[in-house]
Amino acid sequence: MSRQSNRTTDSKKMVAFKMYLGITPSVTNWSPAGDEFSLILESNPLVDFVELPDNHSTLVYSNLLCGVLRGALEMVQMAVDVRFAQDTLRGDNVTEIRMKFIKRIEENLPVGDE
Repeated sequence: MSRQSNRTTDSKKMVAFKMYLGITPSVTNWSPAGDEFSLILESNPLVDFVELPDNHSTLVYSNLLCGVLRGALEMVQMAVDVRFAQDTLRGDNVTEIRMKFIKRIEENLPVGDE
């Protein structure tokens, strides 16, 4: 994954976060290989009015965001691993979503379709 691809992907994610959630995450903590980074959300609108009961303290309530990011990137032929590293709902200062590029997905068309 090239740095140009990274910047393009970053800018698209920023626009999507701003459009759908009203927030702009920070992109930080790049891995030395350049295939993994963190999205830092200073505030997470999905948890504004949520309190986890004691018996559900392991629930990752905002895990929906990981699925949305993974699915959106699959639509542009990118396989990624997305997971929560920190969550304000669990008492962390920020919400951190860790993303790792796995591979480009080759589009396989059925024989005869172009």
